[in-house]
Amino acid sequence: MRIGVLGTGIVGSTIASKLCALGHEVMMGSRAAGNGTALAWAAGAGPNASEGSFAGAASFGEVVFNCTAGVHSLDALEAAGAGNLAGKVLVDVANPLDFSQGMPPRLSVCNTDSLGEQIQRAFPEARVVKALNTLNCLVMVDPARVPGEHDIFISGNDEGAKAQVCELLGSFGWPAERIVDLGDIAGARGAEMYLLLWLRLFGAVQTGDFNVKVVR
Repeated sequence: MRIGVLGTGIVGSTIASKLCALGHEVMMGSRAAGNGTALAWAAGAGPNASEGSFAGAASFGEVVFNCTAGVHSLDALEAAGAGNLAGKVLVDVANPLDFSQGMPPRLSVCNTDSLGEQIQRAFPEARVVKALNTLNCLVMVDPARVPGEHDIFISGNDEGAKAQVCELLGSFGWPAERIVDLGDIAGARGAEMYLLLWLRLFGAVQTGDFNVKVVR
């Protein structure tokens, strides 16, 4: 499969590298083609890796991952182009963390809205699925880093898109029974607000190798 990954940070590079290792063709997108970080990633990630602009990566991908900083995601997706996203599964991994007033960060949107919902409204023809945003990026692509059973969450309006994302998550190592569907894209509110607790837990346990399990 051809997959576009928007964002050159640690989350984007970790997901993009995993997808390449699984045999997908991956283009990492940044604001302009020729970004140094993207070039370095593509040079080291193997023959299935390439780089380009946000628009180039969105056009290239049959599926697109948004791994940009949450407060800039709408601008990045605007640069990617609505036409390039139309009809495609758009996996939103971003969190709306606002560091403008220092640490700990605030959420730039919460309670009555979410970044996932804002993206779906701004790009109504994209099939937005919120996923992977409640984890350290290394655990996203390798759940075995955390011993035992633990859960991942998805939400979105399109059942077919969620099924396709579940298949990708399965290839990352997530068992189907550990993928919890929170319903429509409004489920992104809870998943994003959990980040404030995640950050406190990270400070308490001093590692990103942790997760939560819904005990039934």
